[in-house]
Amino acid sequence: MQTRTIDHQDAISLILKQESHFFDHKAIEVSGKSLQKIAVAFANSDGGQILVGIDDQQEEKESLKRWRGFVDLERMNSHLQALFSLQPSLPIQYEFLKCEGLPGYVLNIAVDKSSEVHQISDGTVYQRHGAQSLPVKEPAKLAQLSFAKGANSFEDQVITDMPTEQIVDSVELASFLADYSPKSDPLDFVLNQNLIDYRSWAPRVASALLFHPAPSAVIPRKCAVKITRYETREEEPERDHLAEQRTLEGPSYNLIHAAVAAVTEMMSAVKVWTTDGLKSLEYPPEAVWEIIANAIIHRDYSISDDIQILLFDDRIEILSPGKLPGYVNLENILDARFSRNPKLVRTLNRYADPPNKDLGEGLNTAFQKMKDFGLKSPVIVEEGHYLKVTLPHSPLAAPTEAIMLFLKSHETVTNRQARELTGIKSENLVKVEFYKLRDEGLIARVEGLAGPKSAWELTDAGRKYVKDMQC
Repeated sequence: MQTRTIDHQDAISLILKQESHFFDHKAIEVSGKSLQKIAVAFANSDGGQILVGIDDQQEEKESLKRWRGFVDLERMNSHLQALFSLQPSLPIQYEFLKCEGLPGYVLNIAVDKSSEVHQISDGTVYQRHGAQSLPVKEPAKLAQLSFAKGANSFEDQVITDMPTEQIVDSVELASFLADYSPKSDPLDFVLNQNLIDYRSWAPRVASALLFHPAPSAVIPRKCAVKITRYETREEEPERDHLAEQRTLEGPSYNLIHAAVAAVTEMMSAVKVWTTDGLKSLEYPPEAVWEIIANAIIHRDYSISDDIQILLFDDRIEILSPGKLPGYVNLENILDARFSRNPKLVRTLNRYADPPNKDLGEGLNTAFQKMKDFGLKSPVIVEEGHYLKVTLPHSPLAAPTEAIMLFLKSHETVTNRQARELTGIKSENLVKVEFYKLRDEGLIARVEGLAGPKSAWELTDAGRKYVKDMQC
């Protein structure tokens, strides 16, 4: 137990802090059940902070009088006991706050996001929505929460209306077992790997994902890969920018190969200006492979949606259904070793040429290969119930360096070419880069060209500079 003394300014900040998705406060009379509800909701969501000993503004208008702490530490025992009595244990830390001139101790509870699903003493599960702790009662929502936490996996669900023969006799399973050691009978293999429920003899979702020719036809969820090509660099493409769209599905191993091949083919048709001239848009193959393989293998199959791969003139965006699983977050994702779909991961890894690495290992490969290719690192964000990974086709080199490297092998450079070279979208910002080089005496505007046709060329000093540049 730790007691910390804070000053009046900090106390007032805590008193005036508005309740939110991550913060709540309660008077000392709060019941153990109510405190459980808030803590469980935070643990089942994104974590949060609870202050016990701060009255509600509706009860007390004067700010400082809202600080009404416990007379002594023993008075908090029942509140702490209510929290520590729950199973599984809540991921919480706590301390006691006091402020000179203000009455009593305030209990400060920090609740971490948990990798498990928690419930209060009566069995009710809560989640945080805005400033409210709301019960989760619908079976489908409870299951989705469990899948998102990694406590259960949708791949274990049984497909009751699907004949086992569709898996046991499948072409993909036969192809897989042809290279598998030790040699196994198809039925023995799926039973031993728990890909079929031994009680009902019904296939699990994982078996359909791995070996059925059209998983979307038998799994009660959308699980294909949709690839869309937009001829633009805009963040929000218009319908007019849509150039091509493909939908792919099939056994996971084949789907990974097909998706990577389709992306490579579609991007090869895009021509962009590089420091070596006008070339097909290229990304490191290993980075494209790892990001797509991760999306197919580690997505949340309980969410009925396809993986979206969006191809732009300056980037690839991969949207995978499902937030990060279990304890994985954006800070530790490159170091984490966690699988939402362990059966899928384990079986794919047994192919003669396995397509998958661990989540963190695969992403580390993508980051390193982008760097080796001279491109900026992937960008990973969570957007709603999706994980979005962006591979930007933006050089690591400074804009001025990219422009000078281009002029080493080209007589002139235009604003448009420079935008594609540098990844800068704004014409005016590219002009700023031109002006930097102009002010250093390295480039000059080409005489006789104005407006959209204006271009820049090397000066004598610029030609000497690029001659000495290290490529």
